[in-house]
Amino acid sequence: MAEHLSQSELDYPFKLLEYFNGFRVSKVIFTACELGVFDLLLKSHDPVSAQHVAQELSTSVDGIQRLLDALVGIEILEVETTDGTALYSSTDVANLYLAKGSAKSLHDMIIYQSQTVYPLWNNMVDAVREGKNQNEKTFGLRPEDIFRAIYRSEEEMLKFMGLMNSTWVLDGHDVVTAFNLSCFQNIIDLGGCTGALAREMVKAYPSSSVSVFDLPQVVEMAQKHFSQENDAVAFLTGDFFSGELPPADLYVLARIIHDWPEEKSLALLKKIYDICKPGGGVLLVEALLFENRRGPVMAQTFSLNMLVQTEGRERPPSEYTKILNKSGFSNIQVCWTGKTYDAILAIR
Repeated sequence: MAEHLSQSELDYPFKLLEYFNGFRVSKVIFTACELGVFDLLLKSHDPVSAQHVAQELSTSVDGIQRLLDALVGIEILEVETTDGTALYSSTDVANLYLAKGSAKSLHDMIIYQSQTVYPLWNNMVDAVREGKNQNEKTFGLRPEDIFRAIYRSEEEMLKFMGLMNSTWVLDGHDVVTAFNLSCFQNIIDLGGCTGALAREMVKAYPSSSVSVFDLPQVVEMAQKHFSQENDAVAFLTGDFFSGELPPADLYVLARIIHDWPEEKSLALLKKIYDICKPGGGVLLVEALLFENRRGPVMAQTFSLNMLVQTEGRERPPSEYTKILNKSGFSNIQVCWTGKTYDAILAIR
């Protein structure tokens, strides 16, 4: 940043102040989602007053008006004044991504960020000092039991599964079409959670058979809370670290490798390589770092999140290539999607 600062930025650090206050902006959106502001406004046919919102959501009028004004300031809501009364309404972005009912809703992702990730990041100083996750300090759970922390209750499991579902509703199409995967007849999404990414795979490759392989309790919750009518995705139960893998032409590991240290990732990829037939392979879906360490900022902050929550990290393509080479794969292609998540395809 320093190399490109203008004199006006040196005279007054606008960008730094924007960064300093980033957490406040996040919390404005998080709070509005948790209170149900966007759902209420979506259902309202006409603009509404702060008094009406406060009454419907059981909040103080003063508090909700300040929150609504901040949402207007960051251009998530609209406001108009009629006879001295401020009347608020939603924008298309809020209706599409922040209300629960939308097909592209990120509501579950936001709830997870607010209630799980945000408390963990409060201990970021300790994570950096110690080089390990902060599950014990934040949730009272052993640092090595990362998915016991993530799945520490049915409520927490549903929050995490909602996060994953939102992620692939948003980014799924881009990553499954990063390469032409139509040659793979049998595709298994290892750790596929709710099946959201697998459903995007079915849409893109209707002639392929697509299954999700995940822990029994995850599959049970997925089928109970995230099932879809006439679902073309099959669900299989097991543990890809300790159990046998079902046969497939292509294995998908989406946001899996970044959770673990290299040795554990290498063991899993070797396991996949050994079961793959010639022409079979693995598709990694991760937020890739630039080789020159200059970004993307989103992936860099995700890597810090891996520090504070898991045992893993985000990596540049060269590091994934090295791990894949060590596991036996040599035909490796990388695709930057231009979105949050990128794709790496390795063929045996």
